[in-house]
Amino acid sequence: MSEQLPSKILDELDDEYLRIINPIITNEEFIRRKTFNHHEHRSVYGHSLMVSVKSYHLAKKLKLDYKAAAIGGLLHDFYYKDWQLNNEKLPLRKSHGFVHASEALENSKKLFPELVDKKVANIIKRHMFPLNFIPPLYYESWLICFVDKYCSLEVFKSPKEWYKYVGLKNKKN
Repeated sequence: MSEQLPSKILDELDDEYLRIINPIITNEEFIRRKTFNHHEHRSVYGHSLMVSVKSYHLAKKLKLDYKAAAIGGLLHDFYYKDWQLNNEKLPLRKSHGFVHASEALENSKKLFPELVDKKVANIIKRHMFPLNFIPPLYYESWLICFVDKYCSLEVFKSPKEWYKYVGLKNKKN
């Protein structure tokens, strides 16, 4: 997948931010997320970077834990495989929207145990509230929850693709 990240995002990658996220963005398994579709013209890597950068800067302005926001924002969608390629019929509660936060947390703990503390774990696990019924515990978790949804609004630019975001099959298939 070839994508152009908004120049505004690339301009916001300051040295401190890059030091915080370096172990993640240089990890081969995380880099593979460049090939995972997220929403239409964005990879999971690109989407996660957008959420992370925006959350990092907002957390700094709000005097919150910006390191946890940067890390949690980057790892919130670090799930196993490209969900849009999955043709398996699953019950609604087992579909991607409901399970990927747990998958992302499991992957994150496995590959970045030194970066995943209680706050980062909560950020990752609860970013899909209200789909996961338990609300976020920390301000930083709420921040990623809202920034993730804001960054995902680009799906509304492609009405013909909405069916897959509500769990329906393409009528052409």
